[in-house]
Amino acid sequence: QVQLVESGGGLVQAGGSLRLSCAASGSIFSSNTMGWYRQAPGKQRELVAAITSGSSTNYADSVKGRFTISRDNAKNTVYLQMNSLSPEDTGVYYCNLQQRLLYYWGQGTQVTVSS
Repeated sequence: QVQLVESGGGLVQAGGSLRLSCAASGSIFSSNTMGWYRQAPGKQRELVAAITSGSSTNYADSVKGRFTISRDNAKNTVYLQMNSLSPEDTGVYYCNLQQRLLYYWGQGTQVTVSS
């Protein structure tokens, strides 16, 4: 099994920054993709950013140029640096790990951006 533990959410004013972290533990294979999804109230969960174990990245158009995803393979940890936050970025952010066709999710961390 795989466990994902997120941290770093909170309340921030528009234009501010937050950094999310997600540490994975358990049966982690060397080849995997880790990422962040978010779900705003009344909306579907959407991909924010993802990064492979080879450090290839993918971003939602809405966060390109503002968010940066990175990872530390030795620590099985993924980070999401979020800059220039806007109220539209408000939601619950979920860490995700994909390996061998299986998906694992963290419990989610709330990010609230006030205007």
